[in-house]
Amino acid sequence: MYNAPMKKVLSFLKREPMLTVSVLAALLSLLITPPSAALLADIDWRTLGTLLMMLCVLEGFKQERILQPLIRLASGLRRMTLMTLFLVFGVFFMSMFVTNDVSLIIFVPVTILLFRAGNKEQYILPVLTFENIAAIRGSLLMPFGSPQNLFLYGQANVSAWHFMLHMLPLAAISALLLIVFILFLYRKDPRETIDAAPESVPWEKEGRTKRIVYLTLFALIIACIVTRTAYWYIVVGIVLAAILIFDRKLLLKVDYVLIVTFFCFFVFSSSIAANEAIAGWLKKAVAGYEYWWAIGLSQIISNVPATIVLYPFTENFAGLIYGADTAGLCSLIGSLASVINYRIYVREYPNNGKPFIKVFTLISWAFFLIVVIPGFLLSHWNFF
Repeated sequence: MYNAPMKKVLSFLKREPMLTVSVLAALLSLLITPPSAALLADIDWRTLGTLLMMLCVLEGFKQERILQPLIRLASGLRRMTLMTLFLVFGVFFMSMFVTNDVSLIIFVPVTILLFRAGNKEQYILPVLTFENIAAIRGSLLMPFGSPQNLFLYGQANVSAWHFMLHMLPLAAISALLLIVFILFLYRKDPRETIDAAPESVPWEKEGRTKRIVYLTLFALIIACIVTRTAYWYIVVGIVLAAILIFDRKLLLKVDYVLIVTFFCFFVFSSSIAANEAIAGWLKKAVAGYEYWWAIGLSQIISNVPATIVLYPFTENFAGLIYGADTAGLCSLIGSLASVINYRIYVREYPNNGKPFIKVFTLISWAFFLIVVIPGFLLSHWNFF
């Protein structure tokens, strides 16, 4: 009786390596800084609330097949190169406006659906990795493209145009490089075709109300993100209340594991920053090496918590933001957007976690090794 529950727990932890790492990191950090009200206050509740809203609404999108027009548009592209360019750059440009996390939540399920329907599943892993890179590198252009950009933009006291000017070179280099990677993937047959016509079921009239509700809630969430309103928690309440009224069963299908993973990483970062001895050491060590510190620390606690931890000890603002926006190319943990990508994939392919990590690491490191030096050189460009 005792072994059976333990086996289930161990099996679950093996299926959820990111959750396991985040929980262990949070528990370790609580040995360094005991839990307190101040520690809870330092957690980025806005990001957690925004993620919860998006996961709920996009689960509704999936259930009501609201993305069907996007699937139809993409399925009309008959060449693999064109379809992949459409999907990857859809992520690239959408991430600039709705954050890298959200763009992946929207496009990754569509990619899996189309490639399955077209019997091209052998390309799913590399294309999802390209989309991951596109989300990370496209989102860096805008102040609200990623949680770390949003945080640093709030601290920088510069205009959005000034911010975008400094981020434009990295975004442009990344866009060109993504095209090269996609063409290389299909180098053996650049004209390879795909017949991706997933079964199209017409929208039921009965579901019209739910579709309108989810689209309205999605617009509300985007407005909340873009305006950076201080009343975000009211928006969370509105979204959850609407779902309880119109589709309460949907709340049982939300990926809460992802929420817990984010929460644990934020506990870790808050605990580290609250420890005076560690904070004092960081103050001496970080100044002048912000770019490399952002990349390195992100591989332990991800780029959003790393940015929050390092900012108080930063002298070179450009080094911190360029490093944080490059860190996601090294490992899954480097960016929580990558964790989202991984989570969506393993929900569809539960036994393919290791192949995902292998392909992701190889392609992302190839990209990283090309862009890391230009990023370092640009980090000496005075941001202010």
